[in-house]
Amino acid sequence: MVEVIYTGEFGARRRMAKRWAGLKAKMSPERRARMQKRTDGLLLEMDLRELRKLVGVTQTQLAERLKTSQGEVSQAERREDYRLSTLRRYVEALGGKIEVIANFGDKRIRLVA
Repeated sequence: MVEVIYTGEFGARRRMAKRWAGLKAKMSPERRARMQKRTDGLLLEMDLRELRKLVGVTQTQLAERLKTSQGEVSQAERREDYRLSTLRRYVEALGGKIEVIANFGDKRIRLVA
């Protein structure tokens, strides 16, 4: 659900919940492509801490899933460089999946391991 705030008659502000699928269906293909590109850019800038919070998992809960300590999770979230295997374990413990894309400007190639 997406919350839409708009000014109605008489200048009153109203909040309405709209289904994303409905809003998306009304968009032109060009607008959807622009939004997807912008969203992809935002997602690329998300660090592990933000990702964990987005999913709604605490460091303690994640540590239990990874069979490690909360301190280890905290350290991992502060690192600047990660091994792919570490990222895979972390993301899978959050219920996700890692995909590696090689971007050559005009070509995007999904790498399989």
